[in-house]
Amino acid sequence: MPKLTIDGQEVEVPAGSTVLQACEAAGREIPVFCFHPRLNIAGNCRMCLVEMEKSPKPIASCAMPAADGMVIRTDTEQVHKARKGVLELLLINHPLDCPICDQGGECDLQDLTLFYGPDHSRFKENKRPVTDKYLGPLISTHMTRCIHCTRCIRFINEVAGVEELGACHRGEHMEITTWVEKALSSELSGNIIDLCPVGALNSKPYEYRARTWELRKTESIDVMDAVGSNIRIDARGSEVMRVLPRLHEDINEEWISDKTRFAYDGLKKRRLDVPFAKQDGRLGQVSWRDAFAAIKERLDGVSGDRVGFVVGDLVDCETMVLVKELAAALGSPHVDCRQDGAKLGGAARGGHLFNTTIAGIERADACLLIGTNPRHEAPLVNARLRKRHRRGGFRVGRIGTPFDLTYPVTELGAGAQTLAELADGQHSFADVLERAERPMLILGQGPLARPDGAAALALASRLAERFGMIGEGWNGFNVLHTAAGRVGGLDLGLVPAAGGKTVAEMVAPGALDVVFLIGADEVDISGLADTFTVYLGTHGDRGVHAADVILPGAAYTEKHATYVNTEGRPQRAKLAVFPPGEAKEDWKVLRALAAALGVEVKLDTLGQVRQRMAELAPHLQRFDEIAAAPFEPFGTPGEMSAEPFASCVTDFYLTNPIARASAVMQQCSELFVQGAGREATGTHG
Repeated sequence: MPKLTIDGQEVEVPAGSTVLQACEAAGREIPVFCFHPRLNIAGNCRMCLVEMEKSPKPIASCAMPAADGMVIRTDTEQVHKARKGVLELLLINHPLDCPICDQGGECDLQDLTLFYGPDHSRFKENKRPVTDKYLGPLISTHMTRCIHCTRCIRFINEVAGVEELGACHRGEHMEITTWVEKALSSELSGNIIDLCPVGALNSKPYEYRARTWELRKTESIDVMDAVGSNIRIDARGSEVMRVLPRLHEDINEEWISDKTRFAYDGLKKRRLDVPFAKQDGRLGQVSWRDAFAAIKERLDGVSGDRVGFVVGDLVDCETMVLVKELAAALGSPHVDCRQDGAKLGGAARGGHLFNTTIAGIERADACLLIGTNPRHEAPLVNARLRKRHRRGGFRVGRIGTPFDLTYPVTELGAGAQTLAELADGQHSFADVLERAERPMLILGQGPLARPDGAAALALASRLAERFGMIGEGWNGFNVLHTAAGRVGGLDLGLVPAAGGKTVAEMVAPGALDVVFLIGADEVDISGLADTFTVYLGTHGDRGVHAADVILPGAAYTEKHATYVNTEGRPQRAKLAVFPPGEAKEDWKVLRALAAALGVEVKLDTLGQVRQRMAELAPHLQRFDEIAAAPFEPFGTPGEMSAEPFASCVTDFYLTNPIARASAVMQQCSELFVQGAGREATGTHG
């Protein structure tokens, strides 16, 4: 490892490090604009200049490899003069927009100019104006502010893998552009807002709505998919103003998907904020007492085996504990958290987890995708797969419907026949899996939600064992979930007990007398017309259309809650704003309902609920840790349909009630999904 002397201090750094990294290891702060640790080095802002012994001029520390014996100085007159010169040049054409700029208060250019910049400018010429560019409904541009750091270009090309941004012209005339004016189509495009060190790229829905120092910041967890991205919720008063990523190296690094970032406007539209009950065949606003009375009246004399509970995709673990306790108190075996009918659940916990872990993808050397489109089902997982591909030595094969995943994929076949051939070693891709040291497979919810899903699970399990995906220190069998609450529900045992009905059986006409829909909006409710239905949820979405009683609940930003991501990692979301109107946290609603029904549920506080949760699933009290899940045979072998495996997500932007209530997500869906094939050009609306 090379040893360098930095400002008189000797420091040793790993081979391949840069001078900038060596300076940081020595505790020296080096200002940068273009450099970012997760992007390729550009070396074009020159802000990181330092003095190197025997060099005739300052060097760009971000681009200079560290070598043994280097003598670096970071605090000399020459370095200070160089930094002032760089900032003076950057500010030649930069407009004085700070009072109105959305980046004000969190702007790298502001901060570095304050500490390293000059106190005046020698340039009197008119500033160069640059036409703003159209990048779609999510990102607004003010390109006169752009300092050409190229972070946005490198992110879109390298991490997102959608080569839609570039630079044209040279020198002072250089512009960042989409070449042919169009909306950025990447599901990760919003991250360039965070990467931009100035106010050139801003959030279009948030622009001019608040200043950063006005916002109350709450660290929480995302529920738009099952990745469990770490986020920060910025709120003012009772309104969520924006959602930003938090650093978590093992999950989302420092990125989030566009749905996570921009769907927050759905939190205040179509909200249920008061209870409703049917009176004379029509829903009308009632008090909580009257709503509970209506439920009690209908349940009077109804046997427990005629009552069912369907648990939705965004439901937290605390609420699930109350569902389980209430169902047990009523004597109901009909509890199911698998809205889509996925054939998962049982004693073998490893059969429903992403066992490799998201960070573990970077250790794999071959991957088989089975009926999944990770780009839409879990964009951050897809970004990891692309990151691993860019390092080389990583083959990806797919069984299912073709789709651009931003990296090369070998198309193996469409469905169960190909999977069976591969499991028997009769497919050409079998050689790739045989030679791989750490192969992995990713099984999507699409195949699992089919009637033959148990057979698909068994076949995938057999394939994993055949090709050595399960071994010491490595488990390459992965189920990719799309619902934030699904793994928690399976861990807590929210699947039908002996004699219990599945979701599809519960919502069949006449199957039950009373059905509780707990945040369940992805089920076919047409069979519930003659069934007394109670809906507990946040939005006036699909589930309310069959409801006889509606109970308003709290969204993920409005409660302290536990969610388990697709890896099996428990994480805590925190209350950022209070629920609107008379809406309450879901577990509190169910606890009050139990009291109104006269059944005993001894869980009166959040602490007691979490203690009971730990009794049901002890690993759920170890936050941000993944409990070991031994590999055991799972699934049920059987005949499989010849239909192709398809992804369970058909519209990335409209997968849950919050997203469907979001005007921004509706606009994105219309542009990128419903309008696929039409070029989104020319308009700046």
